[in-house]
Amino acid sequence: MKTIKGPGIFLAQFAGDAAPFDNLKTIGGWAASLGYKGVQIPSWDRRLFDLDKAAESSAYCDEVKGVLADHGLAITELSTHLQGQLVAVHPAYDSAFDGFAPTQVRNNPAARQSWAVEQLNKAAQASKRLGLKTHATFSGALAWPYLYPWPQRPAGLVETAFDELAKRWKPILDAFDKAGVDACFEIHPGEDLHDGVTFEMFLARVGDHPRAKILYDPSHFVLQQLDYLGFIDVYHSRIAAFHAKDAEFNKSPRQGVYGGYQSWVNRAGRFRSLGDGQVDFAGIFSKLSQYDYDGWAVLEWECCIKSADQGAREGAPFIARHIIKVTERAFDDFAAAGTDEAANRRMLGLGSAGAR
Repeated sequence: MKTIKGPGIFLAQFAGDAAPFDNLKTIGGWAASLGYKGVQIPSWDRRLFDLDKAAESSAYCDEVKGVLADHGLAITELSTHLQGQLVAVHPAYDSAFDGFAPTQVRNNPAARQSWAVEQLNKAAQASKRLGLKTHATFSGALAWPYLYPWPQRPAGLVETAFDELAKRWKPILDAFDKAGVDACFEIHPGEDLHDGVTFEMFLARVGDHPRAKILYDPSHFVLQQLDYLGFIDVYHSRIAAFHAKDAEFNKSPRQGVYGGYQSWVNRAGRFRSLGDGQVDFAGIFSKLSQYDYDGWAVLEWECCIKSADQGAREGAPFIARHIIKVTERAFDDFAAAGTDEAANRRMLGLGSAGAR
């Protein structure tokens, strides 16, 4: 077994124009002061990180690592959640997602997709230069508007969507493979990869690609009422990144998992700060440790009630308390009697090994 690294923190929800959140050096100092040991960097936020430069320049990557190392921090992963979303966008969401792209490719879905693919390829190179082995992203979605089968879906509609999704991602996964980096898809509503079955559908179409991995975030499974502990049992070999994010689902006579178009605070299922929701993190950390997950536990703060400042301050000690320093020996080793094949056979009522 291996010990999980952490605590880490995803900087996306904290970056801003005001100090100390407006550049990597000062936000790194802030994170370190709260007890974090690693940061997950949103690659699209140029206040913190220049992806173009990182893809081309080892000197720049060394500079980035040095800035964080001065605070005792490591990079957990780079994130391309926003760019990954744009690899596959259903036309119904064109306007909503155009804001994720630079102005020169907006209102041009083909150009936007090409830009997104280029961003992912750059992220693979940047991750390699930074010495990272995992990367966090979204899959995007073509079939999501047809999640509920009414009106009845035409035969082959979902299959065609997943065929196309795999076609778009296979060359990207190959680029990550060449860079020696796992592409970890956050299994998330709004993405075509939103549960175990959809991940399997995708995986089959990319030929069980060795770089197609999972970013495990239990909060999204609580909102879907999915067995998030059993998920680890089934998919542990593919889990290579972990967002520690809490959530709750409060059963209601008025709404269910779809939320009734309500604001986050008024939904039956909603995200909470660590420790304020219903996620069994003791169970999660135990299972991940059992299955040799040795990546980072990274706080992703999203809460409809608690402030970001309080959530961040409470998150580091929460994660630290849950990290299990795995044992190096069995608890009952003190009673071990050694191996004696002849004695074992006698205990079982068997003759000597040579007897017939």
